Order: sequence, then structure tokens, then C-alpha cells
Amino acid sequence: MNLNLSDDQRMMRENFARFLTEESSMSRVRAAQPGGFDQRLWQGLADMGAFSMRVPEASGGLELGLLDAAVFMEEVGRTLASGPVAETLVATRLLALLGAESQAALLDDAMSGKSVVTIAFHDIADEPMQWVPGGAVATKVIARNGSKIVLVDAATAAVSDSGDRTEENLASTPIAELHLADATQSTLSGDESGLIEFAKALEEWKLLAAAALSGLSREAVQLAAAYACEREAFGQPIGTYQAISHPLADRITDIDGGKYFVWKTIHDIADAKPGDSEAAAQISLSAWWNAKTASLAVSHSLHVFGGYGLTTEYDIHLYNLRAKDWALILGDPERLLEEAGRRLYGGEVVQLPDVGEAHIDFDLGEQAREMGAELDAFFTKTLTPELKAKAHYSFDGFDAGVHRKLAQAKLLFPDWPVEWGGRAAPPYAMSALSHVWEKHQWSHHAVGTTSMVGTMLRRFGSDEAKRDILSKIVAGEAICSLGYSEPHSGSDVFAVKTRATRDGDGWRIDGSKMFTSGANIAQYVLMLTRTNSDVAKHKGLTMFVVPLDAPGIEVQPVYTFQEERTNITYYEGVKIPDSYRLGDVDAGLKVMAAGLELEHGGGSFAGHQRAMVDAAVELCREIRYRGRPLIEDPIAQKRLAKSMAHFYLTEMISRRSLWSSVEKLPNLGYGPMAKMFSSEKFMEDASDLLDLTAPYSLSKRHGPAGELNLCYRHAQGTTIYGGTSEIHRSMIAERALGLPRSRAK
Repeated sequence: MNLNLSDDQRMMRENFARFLTEESSMSRVRAAQPGGFDQRLWQGLADMGAFSMRVPEASGGLELGLLDAAVFMEEVGRTLASGPVAETLVATRLLALLGAESQAALLDDAMSGKSVVTIAFHDIADEPMQWVPGGAVATKVIARNGSKIVLVDAATAAVSDSGDRTEENLASTPIAELHLADATQSTLSGDESGLIEFAKALEEWKLLAAAALSGLSREAVQLAAAYACEREAFGQPIGTYQAISHPLADRITDIDGGKYFVWKTIHDIADAKPGDSEAAAQISLSAWWNAKTASLAVSHSLHVFGGYGLTTEYDIHLYNLRAKDWALILGDPERLLEEAGRRLYGGEVVQLPDVGEAHIDFDLGEQAREMGAELDAFFTKTLTPELKAKAHYSFDGFDAGVHRKLAQAKLLFPDWPVEWGGRAAPPYAMSALSHVWEKHQWSHHAVGTTSMVGTMLRRFGSDEAKRDILSKIVAGEAICSLGYSEPHSGSDVFAVKTRATRDGDGWRIDGSKMFTSGANIAQYVLMLTRTNSDVAKHKGLTMFVVPLDAPGIEVQPVYTFQEERTNITYYEGVKIPDSYRLGDVDAGLKVMAAGLELEHGGGSFAGHQRAMVDAAVELCREIRYRGRPLIEDPIAQKRLAKSMAHFYLTEMISRRSLWSSVEKLPNLGYGPMAKMFSSEKFMEDASDLLDLTAPYSLSKRHGPAGELNLCYRHAQGTTIYGGTSEIHRSMIAERALGLPRSRAK
């Protein structure tokens, strides 16, 4: 997997970024008002080859790929470049493909910046008068007129009732309502091939517009974050308040997802076969998501500035208005969601654009595929109908026999070193294996928790602990649970009251732990204790591995509405040797941080999300609504498409987290983003799909209804376990946006 741009792409981005930062400064954006067109900027972009970017070399263009154009459009969005840039990119390509010889002079003028050529989104035969992006400054407009693709002379097009081609609009952009049907026209193409190329151009435009909105959104949130670090209220920066930082954390996560959604879509189109419904739907969904995200991003950013955000002195208002203008020029973005629903579930056929080389790779690799196939074969052979019947996503689905067989096959901890029963499997292979666990719906809880404890033992444990405990873990004869939370501390792990006191050469432990899931079947618990009350609360902590069969331990069940057992555990005079201590005395924070880094390393619920949507689709095919399958209902299609968008986004945010970890990139909160976003969307969609398929989804019967029922209950805990969403939002705000710490020190 490789999400790095090529050297040429990085150079191109840097060149355009420098140029646009200078030539599309906010003072220049203001100066371009109210017409919304900067001729000097336009000429500069042309001189840099921007408008020839997608034109074939045979017609004098650069013939770059669509990803190159998307990267460029991110910079256009960041700087609010004044002019119909995305429209001109697709229009020049269309001119080259449909009128290379007859319109050679016009194409040269468009690529050189002497003329502005744009497109009309709607068939003139249906909408003779329509809003045209760039229509106020365009020389020519490429449009569909029934069975033909025509070139309209914009100067001859009648304008709206205002009589002003450059009438003022929301964001001071050069849009215009033009009567194209009555204007002078020449035919570019009168056959099916022309219609196909025009349809491709409209799809390409959606992706370019989405990329621009992504760049715009990021800059707006970064402006807000910078202001939140400077502005003080009640003696501290406003960024310390979670009411400010948490919405911004949500928005930067959404923005990152939107950016990579565009990239993924381009990548998938490059690999798609004709009629690929998912690739086609992704175009609509990425455009919808980035439009929605931009609206939320600028709104929350404006609120950070408070009253100052309403003044024209601050730049944020420019982003606020432009976000709406660019998102709405095609019409209501919700129609894109409806469009995606038709493409996924209504059989709508779409012409996919020619994207060229994508230069990015989302493939996990051959080793990952081979190991995934091996684990898949293992589960297929091992999981009998009886075992499948007892399967559960939690510790309750644990089976000791299967666990030992996994250990024997060296599939239990494949990422561990060979000398410790592993295969030294790389992270990409581990990701592929996790998908197989999800495919077979076999619980990974015991394995994941035990692996984390084992890894900490290998790093911080004594030779004796490694000999006694790790040998059992490696053989599949022992599993572990976690003892962090306490009845009165919640997510504040530093508020630990469970005490460990010296007892001869060992220790005595007294206290209680809450939510020690798996303690009823585990052999060990990773225990956070207080060993010193005379220092700051985060300094007087020590970590131990405690045998759960030691005298003085009581395990009481706590049942959740998710049909899952967790536990409260009591420790009274529990004695353990000093060799079972991890790390130094009073230095448990260091050990815990290593564990939390593993726990917050980017866990995702993408597999559960996809399985849930698939179950909902199956149930929608079974349910009758007004005499027809529910899957044919446009509202149902739209809601299913929305859930699919969330799945794609989760997948991309999670892949980015995995890739950045492998590449050892700076820790910018990618893991917390993956966990927070995937769990929140899992819960949101579980609720919505339960509603969509009601009352059938109320049943726990075997099949898709029961699957949705379980997903709804399961999803509730995903935003809590492994750190609540609020904790992850704080981490994202600090790491991704540089906001001041909002949690207790």
C-alpha cells in the first residue's frame, strides 16, 4: 500500500501551492469581488499549464491523470481561486476529444487563458435557461442539446430577468443564468460517442469539485484552530474548551476522509470494469460527502471566531460563502445521495471517466492475501455448525479448543517474533487477517487483548514473568483481560484507587476493577494500581500482571443489553511476586502509554459496517413495501447509499492510519480518527438501518434481521470501549490541529 504522491505530483502540488498562495491571496480574492474572476490569476494558471492538464498530448495538452487534477484542485480550494477552474479543466478536455480539428483555435485560446470555456450541467432540451458555472465570463459553453453535444456562444445567450450577466450572488463567483437554447450553437458531436464523453466529463467534474471542497474545508478548519490557540476566554485559550475542540476534531476527521475518498474513487475507477456500480456510486458519494463536510466545516469554523467571524475583516467568511457556492452549483447535494442509491441498487448505468494513472496503491500486498487465504481456510475447516452457533463478537464467543488450534497453526499472534510463536507478519498482513476474522464472525476479543498484554510482557516483563506467563500465552493455554477502569473513575484512569503495597519480596493488591471483560474465563489480568499517594496522581502508578486464580479474587458478572458479559472484579489481600510487575515502580504511566498506543492504534469497525449494510440490503430485498421490494424505494436506496458512504470513508481513514504507522509518519491522530469515526458511524448507521427495515429488524431470528438487531446493540458499546469518542476527539484536536490540551494534566 502506498498513499504517497509521486515525485512529479508532489512537485506539481508545491509549484501550484506557491503560486496560488501568492496570486490567490485573500486580498486578491476580495479584489475579485463581486464578479468573482481574477484575470491575472487566470492567465498565470494558464501559463503554468493548468488548463491543458487533462488535454491529450495529441491536442497540445499535458495529458495528466485525474488524480493530478484532483491534487491541483485541492490547492484551488485552499486558496479560493477566483474563476471556473474545475469546469474549464473538463471543458478543455471535451474540446480536444470532440472538436480537435474544428475547434483547434478555441482550444489553444482556452489552454492559454485567452478565452474561458465552461460546461452546462443540464440538457438544454430540458432546461433551456439554467445556471452556468463561469457563465458570466465564459466565451463558449459546452452543453448537451438532446442527442447532440453543442458549443454555445455565451455572448449571444440571453440572461435572466435581471438583465445582468454578472449579477451579484452569494459568494461573488462568476455564475450566470443563461438562456442557452436561443444562443448561437455549433455541433461538436452528433453521435453516441459524444454523449458518452460529455457524460464522463460531468462525472469528472464531480470529483474535481469534491477535491476543491476538501481543500477549502481543511483551510477553514486550520484557520479556526489557529484562532482557537490565540483567543483567550476566562484566562485560557478557547481551544482548551471541548465545546470548541471536539467539533473541530470531528471536522478534520471528516475532511481527511473526504480527501482520501476522492483518491480512492479515482483509484477504483482505474481498476473498474464497465458497469461497475460501486465505482460509479463512489463518484456521487464522494461529491456528496465533501459538499456536506464543507458546509459543516465552515459553519463550525465561523462559530470559533464568534462575532468576529461575521465581520468582513476576517477571512473565514470568504470560506463560509464559497463553500456553499461551489457545493450548490449543481443543485441540492442530497440529490447526489439519491443518485448513488440508484447506481448501487437501482441498476442505473454510468459512464466512468478516463482517469489515467492513479499513482497510488491501496493493495495490502501478496503476503497479506496469502495469509488471509490461509486463515480463511482454517476457519472454513475448523468452525463447525455447532461452533458457529455459539459465536459472539465479545469474549462470550471464545472457544478454548479453537484458540489452541490457532496457536498450533501459528495464526494466533502472527505479528509476534518467530521465537515467541509468531511469524513476524507485517501490519498489512495483520489487517488482511482481521478481515477474515470478521468474515467468519469469530470473536477476536480474547486474541486482541491477550496479544496486547503479551506484547507488553515482552517489552517490560521480567524473565520470570516471560517464562511463566508468555509460554502459556504462546501455547494458546492462557488468555488475558484488562484491569484499568474502576467503579468510580470512568475514563479517568489516573483516578486509580486499587492499591499495591509492598509485602515482603512481593506485593499485596486491594481494590476493585470495573468492565474487566473476559475475567471470568481469562487466566491473567493486566492491572493498573496505585503505589504512591504522595506524588501527582499520574506518577504514583504501577502495572502488574495478576493471575486470576490467586486467592482473594472475586469475579462478579455484569450483563449488557448487547447480550455480552463483562465483570466487576474484587481484590482483597491478593499476593503476587515482584517478578509480575511490568516496568519500574511508580512508572506505570510509561507502561500504560505503550498499551494505550496499541489500543488506540487505529482499530476500525469497517468489517462490521459492511456486513451490516449487506444484511440491510438483503432484508430490503425481502421486505415488501407498497407491493414492491423495499430495495426499489428511492428513500431506502438513499439511506443504504449513505451507510455505504460511511463504510468507504471508514475504510479509507483506517487504511491511512495503517499506512502511516507502517511508514512511521508523525503521529497526527490517525489512529484515534479511525476508531472514533468508525464507531460513531457504525452506531449512527445501525440505528438508521434498524429504522429502515422495521419492524422486521426487531426480531432476533437467524438471518439478516437478527444480524441488524445484533449490530444495533453491538454498536452502542463501540463508542465507549477502548476509550470513549470524547477521549479520541481530544487526542485528534491536540495531534491533528495543534490545539491545547483539554484533558486533565
